[in-house]
Amino acid sequence: MSVRDLIILGCSSQQPTRKRNHGAYLFRWNEEGLLFDPGEGTQRQFIFANIAPPCVTRIFVSHFHGDHCLGLGSMLMRLNLDKVTHPIHCYYPASGKKYFDRLRYGTIYHETINVIEHPVSKAGLVDDDGRFRIEAAFLDHGVDNIAWRITEPDRRKYDPEKLKALQIRGPLVKELERKGILDVEGKTVQLDDVSWIRKGDTIAVISDTRPCLSAIEIARGAKLMLCESTYLEQHRDLADSHFHLTAKQAATMAKEAGVEKLILTHFSARYLNVSEFEKEAREVFPNTQAAEDMKVFPFPRP
Repeated sequence: MSVRDLIILGCSSQQPTRKRNHGAYLFRWNEEGLLFDPGEGTQRQFIFANIAPPCVTRIFVSHFHGDHCLGLGSMLMRLNLDKVTHPIHCYYPASGKKYFDRLRYGTIYHETINVIEHPVSKAGLVDDDGRFRIEAAFLDHGVDNIAWRITEPDRRKYDPEKLKALQIRGPLVKELERKGILDVEGKTVQLDDVSWIRKGDTIAVISDTRPCLSAIEIARGAKLMLCESTYLEQHRDLADSHFHLTAKQAATMAKEAGVEKLILTHFSARYLNVSEFEKEAREVFPNTQAAEDMKVFPFPRP
């Protein structure tokens, strides 16, 4: 089974701290690497995490505030230096195309990597290549800012005991899958008699925003919701004026969306102890954890 986890490469907001780098989040999932909002220093964080940058296959930029994108150029140059041969898909708000280009071509280098751009101008389905279904929703942050919903394909799973009892093995399994029906010693076996459909898991990544319906809908039923919580409730006035969330507000959205697990991140530098975020959020949504640099959150299949 391939690795399935979320690695926190940074969890600070606009200002890094001694213990928290600018935000950056890597999902290793189904033999791909999905990198979200690579802030300044992301390339170096890969080294501390002992992860090879060429694992990255897709990069998502929610919006073009510096703490969410200043590491984009250096990551692309690093992948270029490592001579990766697989395409690098980049998803970002279409209105920020000029900023994407400035980051991509901000220095002199000979580009050899294949960057496939996916500028997003409207909410809804962005991409579905058979490996992941990618959907976008626009948030309330004062600039074009996208929340992402990523879903893996549904998969058919077989019951080995039922297959064994019916003496269906090897090529017969493939034939049953192809035809949907099989005759075994005079007995008709339907595909659904020995198998079922396992729904693909979904993750939701919600960056800077005030509470909004689109954030709740994009996360609906997700296995894991990674969400900003820049402030604690005692500073809710700052959260509102700067178009951000408190931990309690993030937890409330997670509860309304019916997600399985909430990971809080994007903490203001004014806070030293992120456990306070967990405490505040768990009063509303118990299955909450706070991000920390280099922390790993597995999300295995059942």
